[in-house]
Amino acid sequence: MTVDPPTFTGDDAAAMRRQRSNVLRLAVAQALAGANSTVVYATGAIVGNMLAPNSALATLPISIFVVGMAVCTLPAGAVAERYGRRTAFLLGAGGGVLAGLLAALAILYASFWLFCAATFFGGVYAAVVLSFRFAAADCVPPHLRPRALSAVMAGGVFAGVIGPQLVTHTMNLWTPYLFAATYVCQAAVAVLSAIILAGVDLPRPTAADLNAGRPLSIIARNPRFILAVVCGIISYLLMNFLMTAAPLAMKFCGLSQESANLGLQWHVIAMYAPSFWTGRLITRFGANAVIAVGLALIAAASVVGLLGIDIAHFWVTLILLGIGWNFGFIGASAIVLECHRPEEKARVQSFNDFLVFGTMTIGSFLSGGLLTSYGWTTVLILSFAPLAIAVLALIGSTFLKTPRDSVSAAGVVTTGQPSQGSE
Repeated sequence: MTVDPPTFTGDDAAAMRRQRSNVLRLAVAQALAGANSTVVYATGAIVGNMLAPNSALATLPISIFVVGMAVCTLPAGAVAERYGRRTAFLLGAGGGVLAGLLAALAILYASFWLFCAATFFGGVYAAVVLSFRFAAADCVPPHLRPRALSAVMAGGVFAGVIGPQLVTHTMNLWTPYLFAATYVCQAAVAVLSAIILAGVDLPRPTAADLNAGRPLSIIARNPRFILAVVCGIISYLLMNFLMTAAPLAMKFCGLSQESANLGLQWHVIAMYAPSFWTGRLITRFGANAVIAVGLALIAAASVVGLLGIDIAHFWVTLILLGIGWNFGFIGASAIVLECHRPEEKARVQSFNDFLVFGTMTIGSFLSGGLLTSYGWTTVLILSFAPLAIAVLALIGSTFLKTPRDSVSAAGVVTTGQPSQGSE
């Protein structure tokens, strides 16, 4: 018996080309727009320390950046749900341009609070950028969604090079205003990202989509969704908690700004480089296993940081932290995709990101004060408490036979109960 190969119509071929184009554009935009976050993390605490009225406020601009991420997620989701994702993407890019220009002005006029306002808009931009991963998953058939999600996140590898190199080669161009030229260039990169995003071709929501779907209160009780939120929160919380403090800690330890820039560059590369394989690992071994490895790597990062304060220890800590974040966060994002129907995607995804980024603000606010008051060692030790919570949630999900509702990639509701005839 022979099986005829599948046939493709002209419409099928056009749809496949559109899918590939969308994923490619989102990956390139991720590379360019991701430089925004890298620039803020590389320079935010340093500029904050220069401009702040009190050294304890040095990392406040980065905390405000995280607040911008948290505050923007639900409105961005509402815009995407009503007007389409591309509109939300372009508005976010506008926030990125505004962030760069305001930050340059803040440095010129030595205004700490204007710099905080700039990083808020930078956070708005970053929140929209992180929704690219879900947009990519919407572009492809269900069985390819983990790989599309990972492909876009892999664009962040180039952000890990673009951002730190942008800082290194521009920070002294506008003397005596350290980093002023850096933020002007960051605004220009945001404009380029907007041009690329303008070509993304995603379907706009229909009137039926706007009124369909289950209430969030029901979806939020799904144990799989709870696991995704807990692991996403803790992966991102600890990455932000340690990465925020690391550049300033390196400065306090007498290390150069260039070494901090390179450390952050390798950290961001480590955050995104595994994305080339993370989707395949999730498909083969499951999201829970990938998250578990991510949490173990974050723990290893803290252990390495406790062993010393030279360049090598900081760099290895940041690299392990980046890989751990990738596994933990992408694994959690893949679980989110299991928990919603197609018409619920925008509100569920934005609600998940709101919870992740909203909780992340706690770590960001605590990081600077803990570092300046108690030192780098205390920051590292405290990271183990949230890790324990995530491990317990993962163990509970793996070994407790809790019935659960889930939604397949095709949008069909299934249950965690065994089917008839199964053991």
